[in-house]
Amino acid sequence: MVAVIQRVSSASVEIENQLHTSIGEGLLVLVGVKKGDTEDNARQLAKKTADLRIFQDNEDKMNLSIKDIKGELLIISQFTLCTDNDKSGNRPSFTFAEEPEKANHLYEKFIDDLKLYYDKDKIFSGKFAARMKINLVNEGPVTIILEK
Repeated sequence: MVAVIQRVSSASVEIENQLHTSIGEGLLVLVGVKKGDTEDNARQLAKKTADLRIFQDNEDKMNLSIKDIKGELLIISQFTLCTDNDKSGNRPSFTFAEEPEKANHLYEKFIDDLKLYYDKDKIFSGKFAARMKINLVNEGPVTIILEK
């Protein structure tokens, strides 16, 4: 599994031109599920996400996690993170992306596992396989890529 994690001061997702959900300070997490990923990958990625220290402390050092600042998380499925970049040409191939049914299961497992490591009332998500519009204010900017 791969996650692109962005530290945000705000983020929201629209589905069919309607606001689906929004968050304040916290993390926007784009999640891609690759072929061969397992529930263990989802659990490890969820723990790493919850513990990731990318918020400033009193000394202006990235030393605090989402738990420390009591921020919110917005989790969005994004199969386009699973591209085959080794091929020549300019059109991306998504052969590394997991089949939708299994990908959705692992995406939901990631969210469920996050709720084991952090406050479930501060975790929000998009809709798997929906066409979404994501709005965000990247704070820093800070963007981290994690793979498990």
